[in-house]
Amino acid sequence: MSIVFVPKKLRGKAKINQETIQRLLDENDQLIKCISEYMQKGRAVECVQYQQILHRNIVYLATIADASPDNMPPSSNSTSSETSRSAVNGHGGT
Repeated sequence: MSIVFVPKKLRGKAKINQETIQRLLDENDQLIKCISEYMQKGRAVECVQYQQILHRNIVYLATIADASPDNMPPSSNSTSSETSRSAVNGHGGT
């Protein structure tokens, strides 16, 4: 059973850490392999339950990423900003 299935009384209280995220990513990897195997065998109907779990996991991970203050891209350093400006101005840094 997916670790995303959390009893209602514990929802919102789970601690999100790197281990939990890695477990979900590993689970997603296994789900994708399973879905792929079933599809190759022509058993698309059996894939649906695994696709639903995969979808739920991906939505959960996306929700964590959206809520995380750490997901901001690193600020540009002055070198990359200068390079971008000189390319726009047509000076090419010379």
